[in-house]
Amino acid sequence: MLSAFNLAREKERALLRRRATPVVGDMQVLADALPELSQLISTSRTLVHKKDRPAVKKKPEPTNFSQMKAGQKRKFLETESSRFSEALKDPTFKTNPLAAISEHLRKRLKEEVEQNPT
Repeated sequence: MLSAFNLAREKERALLRRRATPVVGDMQVLADALPELSQLISTSRTLVHKKDRPAVKKKPEPTNFSQMKAGQKRKFLETESSRFSEALKDPTFKTNPLAAISEHLRKRLKEEVEQNPT
């Protein structure tokens, strides 16, 4: 009850503020008539097909830490720290750390070879 009263009072104050603005006036009617941004984005995505857009080639990110930009370094360190914390939680790491690390390295090298076949 009290929140409804406060809401009505805030709406009334907002209306008075809009009326007091001499140049713009009351734009709330226009704002209410416009579609939501999420509706505009969803319809624009359906109109643009992947075939119509040209393929964008990305430069490969540097693998050398000293050649990375600050943002790339931060992202790399975040992923590595999350991997480290996951490794510490892994029960196989707790029982045999050396075997768990070697298995992880095997999988990681296999992923890198699959990503970069050159």
